Amino acid sequence: MRSACSLESDVVSMSRPSLFQSAKEIDRRRFLQLGAAGGVVVGAGAFAGVRLLGSPQPVGPADAIVAATEAARHSTGTVVRRELRAAPATIDLAGRTVQTWAFDGTFPGPELRVRAGDELRIRLSNGLPAPTSVHWHGLALRNDMDGVPGITQDAVAAGSTFDYAFVAPHPGTYWYHPHVGVQLDTGLQAALIVEDPNEPGRYDEEVVLVLDDWTDGWGDSPDQVLARMKRDGMTMAGSSMAGQAMDGMSMGGADASSMSMADSMPSADRPLGADTGDVAYPVHLINGRPPLDPFVISTAPARRIRLRIINAGSDTAYRFAIGGHRLTVTHTDGFAVDPLDVDTLIIGMGERYDVMITAGDGAFPVVALPEGKAAAPAVAVLRTASGPIPAPDARPAELDGRLLAYADLTPTAAAALEPRAPDRELELNLQMINGGRQWFINGAAFGNHEALQIRAHERIRLVMTNASMMFHPMHLHGHTFALAGTNGRPGIRKDTVNVLPMGKLAVDLQADNPGQWALHCHNAYHAELGMMTVLSYVA
Repeated sequence: MRSACSLESDVVSMSRPSLFQSAKEIDRRRFLQLGAAGGVVVGAGAFAGVRLLGSPQPVGPADAIVAATEAARHSTGTVVRRELRAAPATIDLAGRTVQTWAFDGTFPGPELRVRAGDELRIRLSNGLPAPTSVHWHGLALRNDMDGVPGITQDAVAAGSTFDYAFVAPHPGTYWYHPHVGVQLDTGLQAALIVEDPNEPGRYDEEVVLVLDDWTDGWGDSPDQVLARMKRDGMTMAGSSMAGQAMDGMSMGGADASSMSMADSMPSADRPLGADTGDVAYPVHLINGRPPLDPFVISTAPARRIRLRIINAGSDTAYRFAIGGHRLTVTHTDGFAVDPLDVDTLIIGMGERYDVMITAGDGAFPVVALPEGKAAAPAVAVLRTASGPIPAPDARPAELDGRLLAYADLTPTAAAALEPRAPDRELELNLQMINGGRQWFINGAAFGNHEALQIRAHERIRLVMTNASMMFHPMHLHGHTFALAGTNGRPGIRKDTVNVLPMGKLAVDLQADNPGQWALHCHNAYHAELGMMTVLSYVA
């Protein structure tokens, strides 16, 4: 438990200005400075170096075009009202009592469930001893409701309230969490499910699984973890290079571990590379439950179950599998794909997958193995019959079976982005600086960044080049994008995508949601140490 002294320390550290939170109120002048910083497009492709003509002005989160875009969305006319309270909470982890922060005193927080086209009106009450916000991860919502202090709103002060109101435009599996400091690495997270009114319903039941890496109140607090990273850099705790620090910029040169680039690059047995995270979490959870007290899916044999899987972790990718079952992948980040059978899949921080299973007869381990980390897995149980539950350290053979790759998936016709040549190309260069004490996009940390300027209705190609030896799950707010197609096949629609070490990935997006949008690594610590920029609509 936090002592009064340690709680006071948390208050100070989580209240100070951060990459996600401005120390001052954001007036119009400061906002214009933020958005106008990127007068020149950064790029090295066919459209590199293009300067937007005239004197472009950023489209503000509260500008008329934002409201007009919202008004034009399809609406069911249904308004869903909820109240959320963010506050300190006590939770039980298999008999271990920990102090954390949570929504409505539960972890995960209350699931929100609406239909596509419904309007959400949610009042956030901040009972925390620090400012906070709510970001609605994956939703293409109106810009002033996106919940990013320093870009779209002021942080909600302790003791204050904020009213979020927006239409949920697309069906899918989404979630919500703060966008202040590393509050994501507390209990402040929950699922947001947007139901499809035209859902064919080819399943008997559905279950939401929230995967999470946990340290708050058990190991170091998230603020202590962040402070150590700022001081010591990337120690690769929990990976195959545990305890070995790196120095200098990760640009492919030798490092202190003396591991060669070839040894640390992605391979068949290490698809994300040798180093996948910086934090050695003491426990990993499924739906807030550790392996010694697992979450149980109770059903009957032969039942068709839709699993909505959310990786709410801050520093951990998971390899997911269910003993004795194949997974039929049907959606990624909320958008449908042609069904595909696999044994296992890797889900990066912020990603979501929907899969179908047909329940077998017995009790089976549901396993989320921390990818590339020397850590015990998160474990739940699928039970259709009596008998002993699987062991907490269960490792089903499916984890070593057919592994899903992005290239295996094809979007359905309804989900595919309409084919169109890009109007312009923007580059994002992802860099590690000073041994992991900072993480940059295009040579600058957030706050010193040059915004990436675009105009409404453009088709934009983002080319992400990872100049570091760690993978980065890159997340764009307010949009989905399509992975650039190959061999005439359309690319899958996503809002979060894993960019591999020393790799390059191109995605296309349609500029159809005006405003100022965060674009960042969804490793919470990388983002807080600088790996964030702004996709800035200008007029």
